[in-house]
Amino acid sequence: MGRTANDDRSDSMNPNNDAYDAGMDNHANQLNPNNDAYQGANDDDEMDQGDCFEHGRD
Repeated sequence: MGRTANDDRSDSMNPNNDAYDAGMDNHANQLNPNNDAYQGANDDDEMDQGDCFEHGRD
């Protein structure tokens, strides 16, 4: 029988598995304010989604 999505989740939640380290690295990169992806779009013409909620506009 092949591996399932639950097997992948188990691997990524197990600190003794390489997938755990990869997942933690990815998590840290996403939360790093110095990461370009964390900053979002830098277009001055568009509001970011936070502005939409803050000002009540779509």
